[in-house]
Amino acid sequence: MRRTDVARQLGGFVREHRTDGARRLRQAGIWLVVGVAGTAVGLPVAIASVGTTDGAPELAGLLLGIGLTGLGLGIWRLVQAFRTREQCFDIHERGFTHRVAGAATVIPWGDVAQVSTSGGDGRPLADARGMGSTCEIRLHSGRRIRVDAFTEDLRELATVVHQAVHLGQFPQGRGRR
Repeated sequence: MRRTDVARQLGGFVREHRTDGARRLRQAGIWLVVGVAGTAVGLPVAIASVGTTDGAPELAGLLLGIGLTGLGLGIWRLVQAFRTREQCFDIHERGFTHRVAGAATVIPWGDVAQVSTSGGDGRPLADARGMGSTCEIRLHSGRRIRVDAFTEDLRELATVVHQAVHLGQFPQGRGRR
């Protein structure tokens, strides 16, 4: 769906919030490298420590734990990156468009049932990992749209949607009306 068609339905364009898929992929790559390295070193140590009671079993457990955790987190981020590739939120005067992988869903403000946010508690590196702040937009249809810290200006996006849905303060578009 072209932006001009959306503008006819939802009014003037206000702003865009893109999700940084490249950053999510980089994180997946880092976690996968940590996972492979931890498993590659931990597995031989575990095999060599069979039958011993010295420090080798603890070291093997630590290395395998790091490796398996890294693999799990890497696969999780990779799946997220694939599912939300090219994700973007276009805010308009009378609603927003949720774009993912070339498909666009037009969502008028009246279709949004609830907006909730969590996080933003200032934990070190939480937002850098994409785990600090989140926003969930629930539609009357039951569909949930989850937005994490990989989306630029997440707090602004949540504020605009909240104000439009719950307070009736609609954003103002640019250009002619």
